[in-house]
Amino acid sequence: MKSLIITWSGFQDQELIYPYYRLTEECDSVEDVVVMANSIGKISGILGCTMTCTALVSDLSIPDNFNRYLNEYDLLVLPGGVKALEKLRQEQIVIEFIQKWNSKEKIIASTCHGAQLLISAKIILNKKIAGYYSIMDDINNAGAIYTKEPVVIDGNIVTSPHYDYMGQWMKGAINAVNLL
Repeated sequence: MKSLIITWSGFQDQELIYPYYRLTEECDSVEDVVVMANSIGKISGILGCTMTCTALVSDLSIPDNFNRYLNEYDLLVLPGGVKALEKLRQEQIVIEFIQKWNSKEKIIASTCHGAQLLISAKIILNKKIAGYYSIMDDINNAGAIYTKEPVVIDGNIVTSPHYDYMGQWMKGAINAVNLL
């Protein structure tokens, strides 16, 4: 399984660190889990943890990179972090990538404020979506049904409201990929 995690500086530490290491357990090589962000090298979360990023969000602007990630990867992970997501959702190429990924019905795993990217991509109409309680109105106003269940799988989208449920969320996402 190859996984792409898209984030930004100021991510919610638990929501990036846990999925990264959990997904490396599922892969043949740690290179099969790519963390894409606003800069290469170490970026910091809001609690001070660092993560090494090996790809830039701007790399998606290059058609060959866009298509390579779209065609060669199995799972798209969207961790939370309110500050990170407010910046990340302004990157139109990320929104386009999520839309294209979704159109291929590939698995998207989103937690907490990661649902903001799903909203911006306009892919949650009539879906049951978990997200952080403070974006309940945003989720409902986007035409989805908000829930705070630990893990929700609706079609190709696997969501969770909070880092308290990281294990269950990743288990749901991995199982969804394995069912394809």
